[in-house]
Amino acid sequence: MPGHVITVAQQKGGSGKTTVSANLAIGFLRQGKSVALVDIDPQGSLGRWFMTRLETEAGPVDQLEFATSSAWGITYEVRKLSEKNDIVIIDTPPKADSDLRPALRVADLVIVPVSVSHVDLWATEGVLDLARREDKEAMIVLNRGRPNTRLGTDVAKAAEKLMARIADATLANRVIYAEALGQGRGAAEGRKTPAQAEVDALTSEVAQALANG
Repeated sequence: MPGHVITVAQQKGGSGKTTVSANLAIGFLRQGKSVALVDIDPQGSLGRWFMTRLETEAGPVDQLEFATSSAWGITYEVRKLSEKNDIVIIDTPPKADSDLRPALRVADLVIVPVSVSHVDLWATEGVLDLARREDKEAMIVLNRGRPNTRLGTDVAKAAEKLMARIADATLANRVIYAEALGQGRGAAEGRKTPAQAEVDALTSEVAQALANG
């Protein structure tokens, strides 16, 4: 049975697509799953993360595979990788147009990271619309969250009006996410931290959505 495919997409740059992609990958590795990462973003941040991990031996890579692809080649790449891996995660460029649609088309679940700001939330509408056109379930993930702030509460309430699933698990605004990414690691690796609990909770929620899909 082919592995599940997750496409991480957001129109606005800086929303945390690569952070979410890399940390979900580590989260699934922690569950004992094999994971393939596909970077179709020309910026190549996910590829740099993977190569840093490989070159510095920052963490295990035996169950982790990496590939790059063009938008038009993603169907073939995903078909190949999903035959060998439990999970395939696609990191996409920050735009919502026809270039993104092939990556949405192959997805079992579309993850839409939203930094806690109204500007990021406004940019989400285009991705959600494309996902609906492709008849794909989308899940909004609040990233860089600031608990117990008025802005965080306002954005969460506004997100509910977008008629999309919102993950219960959130990734807080923690330095460890940026530090770990730059070192080729995931925030859930190493000692037990609040970030580890956040990543594990999000991974479990995504896994449940895939199982129910």
